[in-house]
This record gives sequence, structure tokens and C-alpha cells, in this order.
Amino acid sequence: AGFAISLLFHMTQTEVCPPSCNCKSLGEMKGLHIDCSSRQLTEVPALPVNTKRLYLQNNSLTSVPPGALDSLRSLEEVKIFDNPWNCDCHILYLKLWLEDVSAPSLANIRCATPAPVRMKPLRQLTGNELGICKRLLPIKCLEFFWRDLILIAGAIIALILVAWALKSSKKLVCQINLSQCDSREWLLGRH
Repeated sequence: AGFAISLLFHMTQTEVCPPSCNCKSLGEMKGLHIDCSSRQLTEVPALPVNTKRLYLQNNSLTSVPPGALDSLRSLEEVKIFDNPWNCDCHILYLKLWLEDVSAPSLANIRCATPAPVRMKPLRQLTGNELGICKRLLPIKCLEFFWRDLILIAGAIIALILVAWALKSSKKLVCQINLSQCDSREWLLGRH
């Protein structure tokens, strides 16, 4: 019941026009035209999944949280320029999303900050210009390396112990069988 209620809430939530935007139907089953331009928005509002055209230009958007636009699978047109984009690590999601969904709109987006990339087109941004990202990557990779090394060493030690236990158990079984055979022979020999 809880799942059905949350699903119903999610569906109604994603089909409703954001309060700060203008929405027009493009006809039955054709989707929506969502105009959120020039609204002083500082974050992307929750958008209906059937959005076909999305206009977010001329706002105060500086970044888009990862995953925020992933549900817009039927999107055909995006206008997202004239925003003060902060082109640090956090802009990477938007850049990759636009490369997949609307490469032409990527050409119109320019960075506002940080200073070294100010006015640079987002499409020209390279990994080297994402200063904090490249500093974080080696540390995280090193953490994964040590974690993986410890896991591999643990697995090898466990395999060695299992092999030793199997070998010892075989010897033990043989010794038990031999001692049982000796006992029987001794008992048979006495009688």
C-alpha cells in the first residue's frame, strides 16, 4: 500500500507543471512545453517526465544536481543559456547530459565562475580545468587500490587455509580408516 501511494504521489508530482513555470500541452500524448525562462530560478524545479521542450534560460542557475534531468527521456529541445554557471566539478553532470541529449544547446552555455574559465564555452571545458576534481581522483583511486589489495590478500589467505584444511582432513580420514582396519584385524585375530 505504501509503495502504491508513493508511486501515485511520484506520478502526480512529475506530471504537474512547476509553479514557477508556464506549461503548454503540445497535444494529446505529445508532451509538454515548459517555459521557466527569466524567473530568477536558482535551481531546476521538479519537471514532468513528458517534457518535450524545456526553457531555463536567463535565470540564476549555477549548477544542476546529478540525476536531476535523467527522467526527461522524451526531451527534444533545451534552452539553458544565460545563467551564471559555476564550472567546477559539479558542472560535469550537466555537460555530459547535454552532450547526450542536446549538443547544440551546449554550444550556447558559458561559464561565469571560477575566474580561469570565465566566459569559456562549457563544451570546451576539459578535465584539466576542473581543478578540484583532478585532485580528488588520485586520492579516491588510492583508497580503492588499498581496499582491493586487502580484499585480494584476504581471499588468497582464505583459499590457502581451506586447501590446508582439506589436506589435513584427508590424512585424518585415512588415519581413522587405518586404525579402524587395524582394530578389526586385531579383533578378528583374537577370536
